Amino acid sequence: MIEIDWAEEAGRLRASAEGEGDWNAAVARSLVRDGDKVVADIGCGGGGMAKALAEALPSATVVAVDADPDVLEQAREHTAGLVRCELASMDDGAEPLRRAIDAPADLIWASASVHHAADQQAAVDALASLLAPGGRLALAEGGLPARHLPWDLGVGEPGLELRLDLAQDRWFKVMRDSLPGSVPMPYGWTEALTRAGLTDATTRSVLTETPAPLSPEGTEKLVQQFRNRIARMTGEGHGHGHGHVVPDQEWLEAEDLAVWKQLLDPDGPYYLGRRRDLAVLSVRSIHLGHAPH
Repeated sequence: MIEIDWAEEAGRLRASAEGEGDWNAAVARSLVRDGDKVVADIGCGGGGMAKALAEALPSATVVAVDADPDVLEQAREHTAGLVRCELASMDDGAEPLRRAIDAPADLIWASASVHHAADQQAAVDALASLLAPGGRLALAEGGLPARHLPWDLGVGEPGLELRLDLAQDRWFKVMRDSLPGSVPMPYGWTEALTRAGLTDATTRSVLTETPAPLSPEGTEKLVQQFRNRIARMTGEGHGHGHGHVVPDQEWLEAEDLAVWKQLLDPDGPYYLGRRRDLAVLSVRSIHLGHAPH
């Protein structure tokens, strides 16, 4: 069983909001319309997209909603008065969200949040019901696994990053199965949007690339991301939060875990932070549906 303690994740989500400012700004500009009056970010995390939406459309009311008070406090600090922050959960259905937004929304954004709902289709249905006629629901879910490392690192078996992705995929399945009342959704996000009564459901994916060599700041950020991912796989440093793992569950082979410890050791000969061939290649998908007029 995996149980996520979002209070423990609040700082990481804030750091993500600060580090993805350019991506959020570009996506926000592509989503808003001049006539939008009410925009909501549901499961707002550190408030990165809520802030970008408010900056892209200063005339609109932007509401950032999250189910965890510690996470919401980080969003409140990050958005610095640009948005209204409200506490509500998708797992409680549409009405708490409707009260939080206080009006039908012209645009609703939900990034990597619906997959934490026990019943993902019910969550999409709830979000779709909050739209004004002609409004849009944008779900940022999935894409392609990001790539950062050379295939052969000179230590351990080649393909280390691919095996980490596979371990994370197994972790994700157990996380989903661990949610109380978890309901499978054996179809894609555009189908979920269509089943929620939305029209013209489509997907577009956004590629982000920063070629090698990364800046010192970019390298340190990437190394920290790997530290967080390995901590999630081992449960180290997370208490009973995002990385809490059943004691008999092993996500990574012992040989790979030993290699990761070497790669993340600043005093070791294989420390990732000294490499000049790290890069960022990421493809994230946005699924968009429209409420009928």
